[in-house]
Amino acid sequence: MTHLTRSLLLPLAATSALLLGACANMSEREKSTAIGAGIGAVTGSVLSGGSPIGTVGGAVVGGVIGNEIKK
Repeated sequence: MTHLTRSLLLPLAATSALLLGACANMSEREKSTAIGAGIGAVTGSVLSGGSPIGTVGGAVVGGVIGNEIKK
């Protein structure tokens, strides 16, 4: 493992634990909305070549779809 990889591993693990802990009290609908927004943001970013507008647009669309799925 390189030094850079080791120095990023602990902050990444800590951040992941905090984010997962924050979802503990969320309803299924809220979780679905958050997951949809995350997937939409990544998809929007990839499809728009990293454009901030594409990323935000994808997050909005993904969040709405995730919200509607768990209605």
